[in-house]
This record gives sequence, C-alpha cells and structure tokens, in this order.
Amino acid sequence: MSEPTAAAAPHPGPDALTGPDAAAGPAAASLADRAAALDAADPLASVRDRFVLDDTVYLDGNSLGALPAGVLPRLADVVGREWGELRIRSWDESGWWTAPERIGDRIAPLVGAAPGQVVVGDSTSVNVFKAIVAAVRMAPPERDQILVDAATFPTDGYIAQSAARMTGRTVRAVPAHDVAASADGRTAVALVNHVDYRTGRLHDLPGVTAALHAAGALAVWDLCHSAGALPVGLDAAGVDLAVGCTYKYLNGGPGAPAYLFVRRDLQPRFDSPLPGWNSHADPFGMADRYEPADGAPRGRVGTPEILSLLALDAALDVWDGVAIGDVRTKSLALTDFFLECVAALLPPGLVEPITPAAHEERGSQVSLRCEGAREVMRELTARGVVGDHRRPDLLRFGFTPLYTRYADALRAALVLAAVLRPAPEGTA
Repeated sequence: MSEPTAAAAPHPGPDALTGPDAAAGPAAASLADRAAALDAADPLASVRDRFVLDDTVYLDGNSLGALPAGVLPRLADVVGREWGELRIRSWDESGWWTAPERIGDRIAPLVGAAPGQVVVGDSTSVNVFKAIVAAVRMAPPERDQILVDAATFPTDGYIAQSAARMTGRTVRAVPAHDVAASADGRTAVALVNHVDYRTGRLHDLPGVTAALHAAGALAVWDLCHSAGALPVGLDAAGVDLAVGCTYKYLNGGPGAPAYLFVRRDLQPRFDSPLPGWNSHADPFGMADRYEPADGAPRGRVGTPEILSLLALDAALDVWDGVAIGDVRTKSLALTDFFLECVAALLPPGLVEPITPAAHEERGSQVSLRCEGAREVMRELTARGVVGDHRRPDLLRFGFTPLYTRYADALRAALVLAAVLRPAPEGTA
C-alpha cells in the first residue's frame, strides 16, 4: 500500500515533452527514439488495451494494479444477475462455493504450481499466520525457532512474533541473504520475502528453499512483490508453503483477497490455526467436531468474499495467452531502460539506485534513494507520474509489464529530472 500523497493536478499527455521536460536535449531525443522502437517491437504491447488507463504514467502497480477492462461488466453481472436475480441459488448455479479453489487454480500457473494447491481467500496477513503456525505444528518440538527476514514487510514480522508466542517458539531475525546459512537443528520454519518491498531485490527462492530443507526446516515464501511480475517456480523448487496478495501485479483490485499455497504432499498434515466451517470436510453437516477437508479447501476459513473474488476472477482474464517468461523479459528490459534514462538525464548525486543491477537479483521495481522523497513524489504525482515513496528517503517505481511502456519509463525519468533539476542562477 502506498502512503497517501497529494492529488494529481491536470498534466500534459505523454508526448507533450515541452518546457522543463524537454530540457535534456539530444540525450532525451535519442532515448525517445529508442523507446519508440522498443514499444513497436514489444510482444506484450497489445495487452495494454485490456486495461483502463489514461495519460498518467502509472508506476505504482507494485502497490495497486491498474483496472482491467473486464472487471466492471463482470461485477455488474455478479451484482445485477447473480446476486440480484439468482440470489442464494448462485452459491451453486453461479459457482460461488467453489470459487476459492477455481480461482486458485487460475493463479497456480503464474506461481509455477500445479492445480489443487492454491486457495484464494482472506488477507495476506491471515494467510501468513495460517502458514507459519501450520509449519510449526509440522515440526518436532526441539525445533523451537522461526527465522524471519530482518527487513521483512512489518506485518510478516508481527505475525511471526504472534505465532511464536502462541506455539512456544521464538523468532530469530536475520538478513535475508543469511537465511539459508542460518538454518540449523533449531529451525522449524523460515519466512522469507521473494522480493524486498523497499529495494526491489529478488532473493534466491530455489537456493534458500533447498538450504532450509537440507537443515530439516520448512520454507514459507511471501510472493506479494513477485507473483505476476516474474516466474516463481513453487513446484520446481519444492516450496512448502507460500502466500501472496492479488492487488499488485495480479491487478485484482483494492482489498482483493490473498492466496495460500500448500504443497500437495503436505496438505494432509496442514493443521490450520483457523479451522473455520468453510474448511470442514462436511461444512453443512454442522458437526461439533472439526474434520478438515482434503486438499486446498483445508486452507479456507469463513464465507468467501464473493464480490472481490469474482472481480479478481475477471481481472485474471488479462493473462489469457500471456507467457510469464515474456513478462519477465520485458520487466528486466523496462527497468534497465529506466535506470539508463535516470543515469543519462539526471545530474550525478541527486538520486542513488539501490535496486540491484544484476538481473538475477532484481524484481520488477526500481528504488531510488533521494533526499526529500515524500515531497518529490508528491510533485511527480502532480505532474502525472505516479509512483510511491517509503520513509525516509526512497522513491519506488513499480513496472508492470502488461501495461507499462518504454515511453512511460522515459517520461518518468524526464519528469523526475525536471523536478530535481536545480533552478538556473538568478531565478527565484
């Protein structure tokens, strides 16, 4: 989620590179030619038409994805016909009851998982809680530590601390790059972010998972900043459990439900700390004793969030015919090009890229250290370039390959240069 900034003022369209934005001269002209050629050759260019967009350069898809064009008509049908006319019959006739698993199976290929292992519902925080507690319950009692990435998104740390208190374990926070080496005979589970939300650093999911398994521990991965932006490969890496949100690169909408992945062979041992009626083997039997359902439904809790679930279902239509490998290729090319534009157009010392240059260590965002980041982002937003910031001094730009153009990357760099360029001497 982005920290609020001032509302955007009217701004020129992406081709109106006049005034301060045009002051970069020949360098900008050369980059503009490159951007036009790259956009013309982009195999994903037509996918942009599947979204509701305007002249804003939108680089905050790592916080909230743009609206897919098919969501509004789908929701109108859900509300007007499925709810308005069919009413209670829609649980069966419209497939509401099975939506968490059905939509989970649509997400599965985007995270490299076979069907039957992903269920959609609840928030990321709730699913992190389920995953950590369930993982601890699978571990022998002498494994009394939960490893967490020391720079994790705060909620993950809060949840891990709570889970530790409930299960009689302790939390050990270590730098993400030390998680693999830190696992030992006391480690029950490690909670690791696939991509660091501040820096955009991509961590080694296969390598860390293998190291945790070698130490006898389980791996829980937070995929919030990677799913939909790059290949994840949960099955190939043998990941135990994973969680993620759907409102970032999956474009499910504000407050869209999260998802939980449980590896197939672990599902019979998955003991949820939230055994709601929806995960019961016979939910309408109303039995006093809890009997967990088989497979992915065991990760459910309460009544599914139907309106947001079906908005997500419609949003996933934008992935029809899209290969995640092509998305990754464009993501790296976009972020490379943006970093090149920043280096060419901004005077040295005004910003410092902290996102890794190495492709194997980069997610789909670029973070720049910049003095006065909050005020700078407010001005960028007013000029029609929307990213976000993280205190105290980080500008974050999220590149969603399904709808972001190379021309957008160039315009963002041009406007950033105009915002940061010192005023000529003698001017007020």
